[in-house]
Amino acid sequence: MAEVQLDGALVIVAGLGVSGRAAAEVLASLGARVVPVDDHADDVIGTQELLAGTALDRASLVVASPGLAPHHPLLAAALARSLPVWSEVELAWQVRVDRASGDGPAPWLAVTGTNGKTTTVGMLESILRTAGRRVAAVGNVGPPVVLAARDPSLDVLVVELSSFQLHFTHSMSAQAAAVLNIAADHLDWHGSIEAYAADKGRIFERAQVACVYNLADPRTEELVREADVTDGAIAVGFTLGTPLVGQVGMVEDVLVDRGFARLRHTHAAELGTLDDLAQLAGPDGTVPPHVVANALAAAALALAHGVEPAAVRAGLRAYSAGAHRLETVATIDAVAYVDDSKATNAHAAAAALAAFAPGSVVWVAGGLAKGARFDELVAARRDRLAAAVLIGVDREPLREALARHAPEVPVVEVDAGETETVMTRAVHEARRLALGAAGLAADARVTVLLAPACASMDQFSSYAARGEEFAAAARALGEDV
Repeated sequence: MAEVQLDGALVIVAGLGVSGRAAAEVLASLGARVVPVDDHADDVIGTQELLAGTALDRASLVVASPGLAPHHPLLAAALARSLPVWSEVELAWQVRVDRASGDGPAPWLAVTGTNGKTTTVGMLESILRTAGRRVAAVGNVGPPVVLAARDPSLDVLVVELSSFQLHFTHSMSAQAAAVLNIAADHLDWHGSIEAYAADKGRIFERAQVACVYNLADPRTEELVREADVTDGAIAVGFTLGTPLVGQVGMVEDVLVDRGFARLRHTHAAELGTLDDLAQLAGPDGTVPPHVVANALAAAALALAHGVEPAAVRAGLRAYSAGAHRLETVATIDAVAYVDDSKATNAHAAAAALAAFAPGSVVWVAGGLAKGARFDELVAARRDRLAAAVLIGVDREPLREALARHAPEVPVVEVDAGETETVMTRAVHEARRLALGAAGLAADARVTVLLAPACASMDQFSSYAARGEEFAAAARALGEDV
């Protein structure tokens, strides 16, 4: 990739979200002449105005918002001119600064995957902090990477990366990187599952110490095999089974390491137990398998950084999950209301539904499907469903999947009313269905679960806002009874 001299360069920053504004700020501080472009901001020019002028012909670089797909007119025009297009992550890698300790820029531990990224990043941050590292969790969660990369006080960055952020990332060389899983998502942006997976796989390129992959997901191992890594970098798989040499995994209820331990050919080093994750137990009192998998991935990345096993255990014990992840927000008339608004795709919704007993869930689902279909999800989890309430603009693929694979499950579709929000109506319908299901058996335990399997931006500003509206509507039920 051709080097870009930023001082004095004309740089177009396309998209003024949080990362775009941070990129513009850093570029200006480095002497670049910044031209911000955003079709939704009143104070800067839009795409058509830019393309009508000569700025693109005079530019040295375009820094693209992760929300802009490669076929966006501005990016397509830049690529047609062979103009370099960088993500904010690529810019961050290019302009990172040495640590105050004087031993070079802070290394990056990078995480991607369809699901589990934020939990894994949170666990890894907790482990590193427990080990005494000055650490920041950045990227798809937390502050923009480009700001953290310019902070000399940090020892290490934990970087959560989406496929969007990775697409225009060309030279990043993480100390260690993980792909947690690959499932169909954002196909409207990428065009195919193959293109989506390829962008996820960029995280392994030039990895220095380790590439961490999921033994239960062969596609992640394939991405490791295809990656051009630094000499000496190793592949480390994580598994819920007993690990072989070169893996981390479980021996009964103990998390163990055979990927980095000095005696790994004959012994496994203990990293912790399921009791150290007890604070993350699901509604049935057990730690969900996907949470254990996330802990193993976080442990592998920490070990690649040089953290001792004792700090892994202490860090996992200290970690607490964030909001909107299987969070019980209310219990009314023996019906639990659980917010898993973070489940923005079918893979995550399947994991959420798996945490409950058969026939016990009134499922609130729907939103922006992002080109996904839901047949596999419904077929795999139909046994958990007592009923379903559908919201959002893309109800059709959910409706059709339920009709094909779970025709016995009652389905109600809701829109906003004249005086009620769509979430208020959805929660009221879910309550009615839940009380009916509970009445079928004296010992029935019924849960209303918000696990939408879709993005939120059709009706809400974010998945967090969607979860908060669900929680508020559920708690309001208690005021009415």
